[in-house]
Parts: sequence; C-alpha cells; structure tokens
Amino acid sequence: MSECLFCAIGEGKVPANRMYQDDSIVAFKDITPRAPVHILIIPRKHIASVADISEADRVLIGRIFEVAAQLARDQGIADRGYRIVVNSGADAGQSVFHLHYHLLGGRPMSWPPG
Repeated sequence: MSECLFCAIGEGKVPANRMYQDDSIVAFKDITPRAPVHILIIPRKHIASVADISEADRVLIGRIFEVAAQLARDQGIADRGYRIVVNSGADAGQSVFHLHYHLLGGRPMSWPPG
C-alpha cells in the first residue's frame, strides 16, 4: 500500500516518535494527543479496518493487545486504567484506513466517548 501513511510509518519512510516496534507491530505517539498518554499501535501488515481482519490475523491481533498492556505499564497508566479505542469506518471516526489502536490514559475518561 504505497499511499498508506501508516504503512509508510511502519516501513520507516515517514518519521514517528516510536514507542515500540518489532517484526509485526509499531507503536508511536499520536501527533494530536487526546490524553496525556496517546499512543497508536499498528500492525505492519496493511489491514484497512476491523472489518478486514481475517482468521489469519488472530495471533497478530492478540499480540497487539499484549503490546498495549506492556505500553500501559511502561507509561505508568496500567494501575489507574486506560482505554483502547479502535474506530472502524468513516462514521466511527476512522481517518486513516490502516487498522490502528489508540492507547489512551493519564486522565479520567468519560462515557460515552463520542
């Protein structure tokens, strides 16, 4: 996906303030944070949205949540609580069509969020 911003970040073609990376996942600070801790977690594999996750992605999606939990511990927000948000589709607020998870924390969250 040559025109995908998050693919370019995953490939290192676009700079990002990386917080974590391995062979299948990259996590970086959101450029417009909505909380004191706002980290985006993306698979390196291009998956457009939640609707495009397949059986073959089961291990990858589980690993993303493991990384999110570790980042929450590393950022000191695990004990007080944090939110993981995934927007799927334009009506939900997805603006970059590459699956990504928002790790948010460091302040009280209200409900409903939107």
